[in-house]
Amino acid sequence: MADMNATKKIVLFAATILWCLSALGVEVTEFQGGAHGFPALLSADGKKLADGDFSQWIEDERLHIRIIYRFKSGQRIEENAVFRQKPELIQEQWSWREIKDGQLQREFSIDFKSQMATAVKRDKDEMKNLSDKIDIQPGRTFAGFGFTLTLQNLRKRLIDGERIELRAVGFNPKPKAVAVELSHGGIDEMKMSNRLLEGDRFVIHPKIPAVAKVFVNVPDTQIWLTKPPAGFLRWEGPVAEPNDPIIRVDLVPGDESGPAKPVERTGGERSQ
Repeated sequence: MADMNATKKIVLFAATILWCLSALGVEVTEFQGGAHGFPALLSADGKKLADGDFSQWIEDERLHIRIIYRFKSGQRIEENAVFRQKPELIQEQWSWREIKDGQLQREFSIDFKSQMATAVKRDKDEMKNLSDKIDIQPGRTFAGFGFTLTLQNLRKRLIDGERIELRAVGFNPKPKAVAVELSHGGIDEMKMSNRLLEGDRFVIHPKIPAVAKVFVNVPDTQIWLTKPPAGFLRWEGPVAEPNDPIIRVDLVPGDESGPAKPVERTGGERSQ
C-alpha cells in the first residue's frame, strides 16, 4: 500500500510539472526593435500580386507591427498588431482589413485584453458584424504576424524536436480560438528574385476536432525563418479565412518566386 501511495504521488507530481510547463508563455530570446522592409505578396504558384510595406517600431514599451499590401487593381490589405516583450511575448492587439474599389470588404480585430473579437464582412451592399468573447490565454494565444515572432523565439526548441501547442484566433467569419501545434519541418531552399535562399520551415497545424472537420477544413500555415539571428523569410497560408486562396509572402521582392525544396544534408548537418 505504501508503494502504491508513493507511485500515485510521483504521478501527480509529474502531472503537475507538465501542467506548469504547458501554462508557460513564450520566453523572448530575440527582442525586436525598429525595422522596415518591402515584402512581396504572391499567389501559391509564385506570381506576384501585390507590393508590401512592413514596419515595426517600439512605442510605449510595446512592439508595434504594420504590414500593408497594395495591388495594381487598387485593392489594399493591412495588418496591425501590438505586443509586449517583457516578461514574455504577449500579443495585445491584432487587426486585418481588406479594401476593394474604395470600400471595406472584410475586417477582423482582436482585443486580447478584453478577449473580444469582431468580424465585419460585406454581403452585397450590407455589412454584417459578428462579435464574440473568446478564450484567450495571455502569452499563449496569437494571431497573424504574432506567430512569426513566436517561432523566432521558439526556434531552437522546435529544431531540437519539440512540438509545442499554443492557441490561435481565426475567423470563419465568426471568431474562434483553436489549439495549434508548432513543429519544425526541415531546411528548404527557395528562389526569391534572382537569389537562392535557405531557411528553416516551421509548420503551424490547427488541431481541429474530427466532428468540426466535416464542416470546415483549416489548412496548415508554413513559415520559413533565416538562420540566427532568426528573421522572417517566407510565409504560406490562406489569405485570412480558412476557405481563402493560399498565398505566399516573400521577404525579398521580385517577379520570380520558386517553390521551397528540401535541402539534402550529409553527416547529420543541420542549421543551428
